[in-house]
Amino acid sequence: MSSVARIFKVYIMPGCIFQSVMVGGGYGTGRELVEYFTQYGFWGGLLGLTVSTVVMAIILALTFEIARLCQAYDYRTFIRGLLGPFWVVYEVTALVMLLLMLSVLAAACGSIFTDAFLLPRWVGILGMVVSIGLLAFFGRYILSLALTFWAFVLYAVFIAFLVIALLHGSNEIVAHAQSWVVHDGWLTSGLKYAFYNLAIAPLVLYAARPIEKRREAIGAGILAAVISLLPGAIFHVAFFAAYPGVTEQEVPVYWMIQKFYVPGFLIIYSIMLFGTLIETGAGSLQGVFERIDTFLGEKGLKPLPKLANALIAIVTIGVSIGLSSLGVITLVAKGYGLMAWAYMAIFIIPILTIGIYKIIRHSRENEVVTC
Repeated sequence: MSSVARIFKVYIMPGCIFQSVMVGGGYGTGRELVEYFTQYGFWGGLLGLTVSTVVMAIILALTFEIARLCQAYDYRTFIRGLLGPFWVVYEVTALVMLLLMLSVLAAACGSIFTDAFLLPRWVGILGMVVSIGLLAFFGRYILSLALTFWAFVLYAVFIAFLVIALLHGSNEIVAHAQSWVVHDGWLTSGLKYAFYNLAIAPLVLYAARPIEKRREAIGAGILAAVISLLPGAIFHVAFFAAYPGVTEQEVPVYWMIQKFYVPGFLIIYSIMLFGTLIETGAGSLQGVFERIDTFLGEKGLKPLPKLANALIAIVTIGVSIGLSSLGVITLVAKGYGLMAWAYMAIFIIPILTIGIYKIIRHSRENEVVTC
């Protein structure tokens, strides 16, 4: 493997995969960013984003390093090493979070086809089910390539959105930037946002397989945080071209595109977002498949066939569709906020205590860490 190809696989691909899974219904539509950052003002939101980036960089670097030391690339093996017999608590919480995430995706896919293409909501949801089922069928390699490629597509469209906002509302953005308004709550909100988004870290450990050295794990973790949250900063700045009205919208990005009357871009953005929603669901479910395959391997059994993975994906999405009727705003504001604190207890704190202890023990004794 050439040095350039290795650098890409070690440092860039994990961040692209993490970003593609993280940028789901709430992030991609702008709803999460409004809920957790924009409502705190221009500078309050940027401060919150900075807090989230720092926290995510630290936790992702530790996660990648522990996965490397333990050779634990599925969430069951990884969490069992952190929580011992209490790892089941994480699994239950992770499955609840997965259903919640898929519910947001289903609600967002329905909104896309209704708002952008003037089609019934069920068309978007059906498209999501079929697409995720196909990616689940083709497996990790094809999925990783798709996630990485789509991360670059996402960046291109996000930057175009910022340009549109600047062309139509640069004066408003500058005015808000000069006001120096910082509403209370940005610190807690930034921490909550980092905590619940880090919930997906153990689900995408398959992205850390190429990492072989500690400095690679640290670098990949830092870059993953930056790659994932830089689009959030782009959105946040752009939103102030239509602030405070944007904070009341279920799908803020669509509302702004329609407000500035850029119909062609609405189609482009909708296609990008739909693809991103598909990859968020498929990338998360791949973590579940990795866990199942590892368990079967421990029992001396063969991995699940591709068709079984596709069927599991379709059934899981079907269960989550019922929750999607609650709507994106309710799911993001209430469901994600509650899960943030749950993940702080069962993932963040163990990583910062037991995880760091394992890394230090390995450094001092140069022994293999058991997970």
